[in-house]
Order: sequence, then C-alpha cells, then structure tokens
Amino acid sequence: MIVTCRQMQECEEAAFARGVSAAALMEEAGRGIANVVRQFAPRAGSLVLFLGKGNNAGDALVAARELVAEGWKLYARLSGEPAGMKALPRAHLGVLGSHIRLLEDATTFDFPAGPIVSLDGLLGIGAQGAMRPELQKLAFEMNTLRRQRHALTIAMDIPSGLDGDHGDACEDAVEADVTAVVAQIKAGLLEDGADHYVGRIARVPLSALSQSVGDAQVEVLTPRLLRTWLPRRANDMHKGDAGRVGILAGSPGFLGAAELACRGAIRAGAGLVTLLVKEEVYPHIAARLPAEVMVKVIDDYRDVLEMRFDALAIGPGLGFAHEKEVLEVLKRSKSPTIVDADALTMLAQHPEVMDAMGKLPRLMTPHPGEMDRLLRNFPGWHGMGRRKLAESFTAATPGRTLLLKGTRTVITTHGQPTLFNTTGHPGMASGGMGDVLSGVCATFAAQHITLHQAAGLGAWVCGRAAERFVIQESTAMEAVGASDVTAHLGGAMRDLKEGSF
Repeated sequence: MIVTCRQMQECEEAAFARGVSAAALMEEAGRGIANVVRQFAPRAGSLVLFLGKGNNAGDALVAARELVAEGWKLYARLSGEPAGMKALPRAHLGVLGSHIRLLEDATTFDFPAGPIVSLDGLLGIGAQGAMRPELQKLAFEMNTLRRQRHALTIAMDIPSGLDGDHGDACEDAVEADVTAVVAQIKAGLLEDGADHYVGRIARVPLSALSQSVGDAQVEVLTPRLLRTWLPRRANDMHKGDAGRVGILAGSPGFLGAAELACRGAIRAGAGLVTLLVKEEVYPHIAARLPAEVMVKVIDDYRDVLEMRFDALAIGPGLGFAHEKEVLEVLKRSKSPTIVDADALTMLAQHPEVMDAMGKLPRLMTPHPGEMDRLLRNFPGWHGMGRRKLAESFTAATPGRTLLLKGTRTVITTHGQPTLFNTTGHPGMASGGMGDVLSGVCATFAAQHITLHQAAGLGAWVCGRAAERFVIQESTAMEAVGASDVTAHLGGAMRDLKEGSF
C-alpha cells in the first residue's frame, strides 16, 4: 500500500488521539533509521547530520545517539540556531552534547579517512513548494558531499525538496542513495523521475502507524511481503519438487548470457536445470557451465514442447538464426515461460505471435529499449508513465505478466496489485544482469508459484544480491558484475527470510 502525505498525517493524528506521544514515535523512528545506516554502511565512519528545525531533525538525532557508541564520529550542519528548533529535536541535540561537532561548511571540512554518511533531516512530509534558502544551501552541500567525497546519502521519509505526493523535485533537492521511509511508502517516491532522488527504498516500520488508508492496488516489495511467497521446503522433498527448468539461450558469440541464466537458476534453488542448445553451440558452452547444469543438444527448438519442464526461460543470447522455431515455442508452450532479450525482439517483430500467446502464462522482462520496440505495436501508448504503461500492457491479457526493468522495476499482472521493487544500486547498470534475472524468475516459477510472485521475488533477490556484493566484499558498486550477483543470491534469499532490508 502507498499513501499520500495527507493520509499519513491523518494516521499520525489518529495515533496521537489514542495517546501515542510524538516522543515515542521519534524514538522508534530514530532506532529504525539507525538500523538502516547499519545495513547500508556497516563500517563506522563520519555521520553528518543535516538538520532543519522540525521533528525530522529529532529522528536523525535519535539515530545518531544510537550509533555514536558504535564508533561513529558525529557532525552536524544546522539550518539555524539550536534555539529555533522544536522542543524534541532541541532536547536530543542537547543530550549529544560534546559528542557532536557543529560545522560551518561540510564541503570544505576535512573529515577523517573512512566512510562518510550524510543523514537528511531537513524536511518532513509536511513541506511543500521550494525550499527556503537556508535549507537549499544545506541540500546543496549534501549533494556536493555525495558527488565529491562519495558520501552515502540517507534521506528520512522523503528526500528534502521532493514532493511526497507527486515526485516533483525543486532546485537542489537532495539526491539520496537510500530513503528510509518511515511507517508507510509515500506515493511521490514511486513517480517517474523521483528515483533519481530517492535511490533505494528501505522501510522503517512504526507499530503505532501500521494501519492507514491508501492505495491498495500497489505493493512495494519488502521481505515482509515476499517471504510469504517463497515456498517453504518440506523435509522429504526431492529435486523434482524443486522444479525442472529448461533454458533456451546462447548462440555463437553470446555464450555468457546462457551461462549467467543457468547460474542464476541454480543459485535460486532449481532442482534440475537443462540448457537446450544447437549442435554448433554445444562444444563451446558445455565446458564452461557449472557441473550441475545438463546441456542437451536439440535439433529443433520445437522439440521442447514434448519435454517435461516446470518452467522455461527463453531468449538470453539466443540469436535469430532459428526464429521460426522459437516463435512456435512461445506460441504453444503451456509451461510458465520467462521471455527475455532476443525472444522479446522476436515478439516485437511478430506481434501476431504475442496475440496468439493469449492466456498462456508468460512473464516478459524488457528493459526500456526492449519495451520501446514492443511499443511499436501500440503507438498510442508512447509517453505514458511507467506504471500506467505497464498496467495497460497487461490489462487485457490475463496470462501476461510484465516486469519492466529500470531503477524502480515495476511488475504488473491483470487483476493483481502493481509491484515496485526496492533493491539494487547503480552498479547494476552493466551487461548480464537481465540474464541472471531470467534464470532466477524461471526457478521460482518452476516451484509452482504465480509468475507475478516469481517476478517480484526475482527482482528483489537480484537487487539485494548486488547490494550484498558491495557490503560483504567491502568493494565499490562500480565493481559489481552479473556473475557477482549469482554468487550472492543465497545470502539475498536469507536476507529475504530474516531481514527488514
């Protein structure tokens, strides 16, 4: 569910009417924000608080109080004199006392070596319109610190300067790497273009604000939702119960895509993975695949229609030499099928096949360029926002699920809530990520959950695996490759079961 800022304020007002205090909410929110800092910046360094006058500043100060004992050095940039702050944040600032150093300009200060985290405590959901000059100056400093010193910027609830309802950004709006959303997801965070400012969404639950009125036709992917979809393995299950995945992928010069799809399927937990290739591909691909993958030479891709698979993945690096055979499989296979890469391009060139698929279970996973090619068949849809476009694409076809890739991946299926993914980072802007996703989604689909749920699980765990690579390996996000994502899928699935990430 997502809410407007007014709906969130009404929820808060109802909590206050029940006797919940602002101080109690601030304590819970601040502790939750401290946990977000721990999750995304596990090594202590410099924590720089950018503070306005309102209670958002109090949330940041509570988080700082929680973290100072763990070795974080505290600094603050204030928008005015402490006497001008509301009573609660002013009291929390006083408690920190000598533990926090007030700065005149964060961009020129010589911070100690180590990680820098900026915490955006300037504005809350009640702010509207352009920022006041003193706040705009601090937001500019925050963005400069991010760009020049590679500080990790964590916004609280919404990035300051971003409209919480419509996603419009004013000049010098804070560009966050992570937005720690308090209680409920605000609608503006999911709007097209807002992701530039929002970054990764991490939800901070508040028990007193867990119930609110909002848009129930939208779900934001979190472990709390997703772990109810992930099948729990029975003690006596066997490899057949874990799903038989067939992958049609790979052609001369594009073998890596097939390998990545297979590795993704294995690491997501497939019981049996079979890569189906042509004779000319076999000698080049067989030796490079994990031992767990079976490689089967197939004279005609249509032969797969007579084989037993619980799910298929079709397209990564497949090429177009055997297009007629592949299109026939797409048109006739009754198995849940993930359609990606070259298979999507084939459908764009042959819209009659997409129509012929009708109600058959198909998960289409285009990136924006592939979606543009598909839209040649729907010229009236150009210019739509991502959510409306995705919903329109699946509205009239019950068997079709769309996973539209992007910074904020959106997933739609007729009759189901629209899903927005939260995980991942800009380091995933590299080749092969979609190939891994195809294999992962096929594995979940082979375990007899819906394609809608398989898409949600696949998007979340792949994004989380990329995050884990950076955190666990203590490396830069620019270094992540698709093979690193496969290596961390197991940890991502554990996080899904256990964490609040």
